[in-house]
Amino acid sequence: MNEYFPPVLVGHPLADQYRMSFTAGAHSARHVRRIVRSYLREWDLAELSEAVELGVTELLANVVRHVPDRRCTVLLRRQADGVRVEVADGSPRQPVPSVWVSDDAEGGRGLVLLEAVADTWGVGPAPGGGKTVWFECGAGRAPA
Repeated sequence: MNEYFPPVLVGHPLADQYRMSFTAGAHSARHVRRIVRSYLREWDLAELSEAVELGVTELLANVVRHVPDRRCTVLLRRQADGVRVEVADGSPRQPVPSVWVSDDAEGGRGLVLLEAVADTWGVGPAPGGGKTVWFECGAGRAPA
């Protein structure tokens, strides 16, 4: 007897997740924001777009600034109560939130901004080494 297993639609708007691996550059965040916005709209989570786009932009900026080879994987995952974003890279260097940032500093605000827009965030080990920085938005809101 043959059983039918439907294909997993990773990377398709009907899927519950989207994964992309790339070498981050100066314009990567703009392209990733466009993809995130599209998925959130398809998932009926467009109201989370501003927060999620800002969060992923800050995490990609950290990859560009702090990861020597700039290689990363971004995972966007729909959840019952919102969305989770993970950015994994091969660097063991852990992000450290700034306690105080001077007005003229060029950096150091990324995790402060992430803390402001995300419901929760954290850091864990990445598969194969390195780390995964993640955040979730929309806790308590069920998708339509």
